[in-house]
Amino acid sequence: MDNRKKLVLGVDIGGTNTAFGLVDETGDIFAESVIPTRKYLTFDDYPAFVEDLCEGMSRLIDSLSFDFDLLGIGIGAPNANFHKGTIETPANLWKFRPDEPNPDESRRVFHLAADIEKRFPGKLVLLTNDANAATIGELVYGNAKGMKDFIMVTLGTGLGSGFVANGELVYGDDGFAGEFGHIVVEKYNGRKCGCGRSGCLETYVSATGIKRTVFELMAKMTEPSELRDISYNDFEASMVSAAAAKGDALALEAFRVTGEMLGRALADAVAITSPRAIFLFGGLAKAGKLLFDPTKWYMEENMLSMYKNKVELLPSGIEGKNAAILGSAALIWQKNGVA
Repeated sequence: MDNRKKLVLGVDIGGTNTAFGLVDETGDIFAESVIPTRKYLTFDDYPAFVEDLCEGMSRLIDSLSFDFDLLGIGIGAPNANFHKGTIETPANLWKFRPDEPNPDESRRVFHLAADIEKRFPGKLVLLTNDANAATIGELVYGNAKGMKDFIMVTLGTGLGSGFVANGELVYGDDGFAGEFGHIVVEKYNGRKCGCGRSGCLETYVSATGIKRTVFELMAKMTEPSELRDISYNDFEASMVSAAAAKGDALALEAFRVTGEMLGRALADAVAITSPRAIFLFGGLAKAGKLLFDPTKWYMEENMLSMYKNKVELLPSGIEGKNAAILGSAALIWQKNGVA
């Protein structure tokens, strides 16, 4: 019997950095490293990115002083397609140069899983978007362990999500299911979204969204607020939490508005999937009761009666420094029956 330690490589590809680490089935990280994604900005830089990432992962594997079995490589990335193992037209990665003569966006499909498999033959490589990776991380390592049906909502610069039904992440026919941030919650006069539409949920419920809410409220409310002294370019979502904790009326109203928008949308999501729990993850979720209390109130207020007071609203159990690596590694662990 092979009693060697079994590990998985978890990789998180962000617009600034790509972090990766060797993770065991309990969530312990034995070694980790990072390369700067921002070095590889253009379409032509993609091969160099793959080369440097694979070299970095190989060095990390060689850095451990004991023998182990590498079960596979799990990757979380923007615009990732689980079914195809591709990253497709990512907004902030590997863009065409300004002087590109034929900038056909359909060419920006990067077969990352297959490209990495060439460097690690025989190893399972799975790829999904960053929100789905966080969802599976919650299932394997976090507060959703043992749950068959739940929703994960990631609240960062935008709003991502993952839906788990009967113990399986819902990917949909094309691999892109679960775009909760792009349901339209304000049909008329809604905020312009980066996706090209107007009124999407993430334009209201995200770090960027609450910032926009604060500046709208400044024009509507007369109450004094420390937030009025901060310019738009210097403004960060964490400032709203800090002000609200001190009783700032404008900041508290911004969280009420944010909670109302999220709570109403979650009530609709519950009617579709009937989850046992909903988890909030990411920077905005760190506001705690400031966000959770109004969200829960508006969710219950708008809930179909048969679901009232049945669905828990909970903080993520993997929130923290290594959550992205854990979530990506969990793709492989779940495939190996750890969930």
